Amino acid sequence: MRQNPRIHPYIPNTVPEVKQVMLQEIGVSSIEELYRGIPESLRFRDQLQLQPALTEYELQRHIEKLLSKNTSAKANLNFLGAGCWQHFIPAVCDEISQRSEFVTAYAGEPYEDHGRFQTLFEYQSLLAELVDMDVVNVPTFDWAQAAATALRMAVRITGKQEVLLPAILHPDRRMIIENYLSPEITCVYIDAISDTDSKGGTLDLNDLQNKLTDHVAAIYIENPSYIGIVEHQGQQIADLAHAAGSLFIVGIDPISLGVLKPPSQYGADLVCGDLQPLGIHMQYGGGQSGFIASRDEEKFVMEYPSRLFGIVPTIVEGEYGFGDVAYERTSFAKREKGKESVGTQTALWGITAGVYLALMGPLGMQEVGQTIIQHAQYAALRLSQIKGVSLRFTTPFFKEFVVDFNESGKTVEAIHRDLLACGIFGGKDLSQEYPEWGQCALYCVTEIHTKEDLEQLAAAVKQIVEG
Repeated sequence: MRQNPRIHPYIPNTVPEVKQVMLQEIGVSSIEELYRGIPESLRFRDQLQLQPALTEYELQRHIEKLLSKNTSAKANLNFLGAGCWQHFIPAVCDEISQRSEFVTAYAGEPYEDHGRFQTLFEYQSLLAELVDMDVVNVPTFDWAQAAATALRMAVRITGKQEVLLPAILHPDRRMIIENYLSPEITCVYIDAISDTDSKGGTLDLNDLQNKLTDHVAAIYIENPSYIGIVEHQGQQIADLAHAAGSLFIVGIDPISLGVLKPPSQYGADLVCGDLQPLGIHMQYGGGQSGFIASRDEEKFVMEYPSRLFGIVPTIVEGEYGFGDVAYERTSFAKREKGKESVGTQTALWGITAGVYLALMGPLGMQEVGQTIIQHAQYAALRLSQIKGVSLRFTTPFFKEFVVDFNESGKTVEAIHRDLLACGIFGGKDLSQEYPEWGQCALYCVTEIHTKEDLEQLAAAVKQIVEG
């Protein structure tokens, strides 16, 4: 008797009777109901027309052909940033992160390499020192998830159902945060001061005060912001948040903390951000890794959904061990009753970030921060000296800045196409995200750029714009 082709021999949940019991348990009548949130226009209703399987050699040839189309940031000058930045990666970061005991390590106590516990504890300790907080979690997927989780933590702590976010926010991060908080938590956006003001791009405190109600669980800002602007009003924002019974959450680029004051020193309750600048290569989105930090207070610690590693003495005098702190609060222990579900994460990048921080030390972080500021300021100066090119904002910035091409008579798309022909990746085109700004682009300059690189960029833009 031929087996039903819809029943997989090794997956019992494909048996119709089993499926029906599961559907009844969660209160739906069909599998289709589980997909009701996906618009019909996005669903594929036809049969997949799959190509015949390739041999190993044919597959290798095919992949190599696809990869040969790439134009890398090593072969070209790169001024793209906007969430994934090109920094110098010390060789020791790759050497440690590629060790087999770290690359292959995975969750599950029977298979745990306790050396990994120690490396993650050391990472947490080093990052905690950098952000001037007591507690740091095992990495999340990326900055967006870290921000969304921090906001959910604030909602659980305060019991309120509204959060305030900056209107100038990375569109991908905004989308992920809104998706992660929906449907029960409302996102309200705070306007920025007009770019014509000397404080342009920073948060409008009048607008913030108008939107700061008794229903707000947290105010979230980024410093530097998505467009690189340094927010100098941190303490004022913190005071407003705390007076309203709200928490203050700050998203950061950690490589800026060698020169900028850590958010804890201007009132932040939770700090989050992305580890990618700390020794991690750009990898088509695969090099992202988020973190959350807080004070060592029970109300914060018990709301972390992810693992925390601590150090304790063992029964052997002088010996110490590393392991989970308050494991019972995690979804690993509570399963479906957990506050949030935490699955596979990016712990390997936490180890890499720990190696980077250990190598750099406080003076190294200060030096790289100062170098980035100097290089970015010089690039902005040289570009603004070109006829038809200016800076959209004159507010102090770190690493990234908005270049205004409106007076040049050319579109960002056309300018960047010509730059690419010169072997240069221009900044991120902002004309679709912020059409009210017209033809503007977000340029990123880091410690990898030399003066010659910046002069090459300025000369190429001048030639393209002035002819």
